[in-house]
Amino acid sequence: MNGRPPRGGEDHHLTLGDANNDWRWRRRIRSNRHSHLIYRVLVGVLGLVIVVVGLIMVPFPGPGWLVVFIGLAVWASEFEWAKRLRHRAQSTLRAWTAWLKPQPWWVQGLVLLLTLAAVAAIFWLLFLISGVPTYFPDNVQEWLKKAPGLGR
Repeated sequence: MNGRPPRGGEDHHLTLGDANNDWRWRRRIRSNRHSHLIYRVLVGVLGLVIVVVGLIMVPFPGPGWLVVFIGLAVWASEFEWAKRLRHRAQSTLRAWTAWLKPQPWWVQGLVLLLTLAAVAAIFWLLFLISGVPTYFPDNVQEWLKKAPGLGR
């Protein structure tokens, strides 16, 4: 090796080829073996932090899965395995949506009901652990405190 990272798909299992990104600054980073390694480590660490924060957010209210997919996109900008994983996740979501759309209304309603039940269970667990938030209006707080275990 001449001190440069492999180019043009030679390391297709690790790094996206230059054909996939025509940015001068990335070509310059990849032209030096050490800067390329540092860049890959930084992308890997940044993606890991974003994915971990997203996974922590998943059971709580908020865009947990969106943050996980953003971290995956950061990884996919440099790693071929992450790009394949992202494509697989996208195709799974498309397949799920394609399956659900033609289903009868009662199946769609059942999926909605199960989703709402899961969200309610997550909120209940969150409020069980942390208590009912005081920023809710008084009548909402009183209503929530009637739920089993939340009346403390």
